[in-house]
Amino acid sequence: MGLSVGGATVLGAMSASASYIAAPAAVRIALPEANPSLYLAASLAVTFPFNLVLGIPVYHALATWIGG
Repeated sequence: MGLSVGGATVLGAMSASASYIAAPAAVRIALPEANPSLYLAASLAVTFPFNLVLGIPVYHALATWIGG
């Protein structure tokens, strides 16, 4: 696709972050009786730190491995 290793890493991180950006809205629509503090906390307190601590190094390693 012509991306640099850094560009591919950022693309991976942005793609992964879509899950904790879109999930609360989807839960709110699908389950209107659900407690918002639970699904917001789950998406931000679990997924976001996981993505920062483990995700970005994995995306970088994959971009390096695939892109050479």
